[in-house]
Amino acid sequence: MAATESLARNVVESGRRAAERSDTSAGTQERSATFRVWRGTGSSGQFRDYQTKVSEGMVVLDAIHRIQAEDATDLAVRWNCKAGKCGSCSAEINGMPRLMCMTRLSELDLDKAVTVEPMRAFPVVKDLVTDVSSNFRAKKRIRKFTPRPPDAPDGTWRMAQSDADRVQEFRKCIECFLCQDVCHVLRDHHLHEQFVGPRLLVHAAQLEMHPLDILDRTNELKESHGIGYCNITKCCTKVCPEHITITDNAIIPLKERVVDQHYDPLGKLVRLLRGRRSAGTPPEEAQ
Repeated sequence: MAATESLARNVVESGRRAAERSDTSAGTQERSATFRVWRGTGSSGQFRDYQTKVSEGMVVLDAIHRIQAEDATDLAVRWNCKAGKCGSCSAEINGMPRLMCMTRLSELDLDKAVTVEPMRAFPVVKDLVTDVSSNFRAKKRIRKFTPRPPDAPDGTWRMAQSDADRVQEFRKCIECFLCQDVCHVLRDHHLHEQFVGPRLLVHAAQLEMHPLDILDRTNELKESHGIGYCNITKCCTKVCPEHITITDNAIIPLKERVVDQHYDPLGKLVRLLRGRRSAGTPPEEAQ
């Protein structure tokens, strides 16, 4: 009980300090705004309206911190850096998956209630906090980076700069899981165990396209990772706060590799002929 009370006091104090920082960084002219915040645990809950003072320069996370400090001290919200780099404060704001710390109130119509709710693709723990552990389980199923032997005696490799540049975009991912949240396969059909989702396909692309990696993950992409479930709606690209071109630069090239490996009849014939010849079968028999 004492530990629970201590944790509650820490949460309240954290929200109060965050609200004070918001006060010092925001403008001085204030107005009142209504925030319709989801409150509940598990599958049960409801929206509750909170009126709070807002000012120029504030973001949605600032408003949530003020509500937490002044009106709802038990409001659960996950956040860390407040700089758009940790990916912790993902939520749905007016129905759109966004980072609360990167959504300025000046972008919203404050004459209407601003809805703030947890990501719908994942189970709710409490209020705005969701259980995103399915993403970490899916990541474990993807075979890790496996480089070829070093190219030089000193243990270093040689690669073209253009090949290295190709995967740099994917390394910007902050694992906010907004792309997972907006994906209809996960959001509407809840196929978290059958489909790894766009975030993990970006991770797979980072490995598959790395100039040093020697593994071929096309079989897993087709079977256990469920890349066939993706029908290229590009909604994941639209919500990415790091502006990663998820669909065009990661998912489509992976799909092309799967098609080449499993569905291209000419490719199958070439691999069949090469396999027979490497096994010592005379070319005329291979025909």
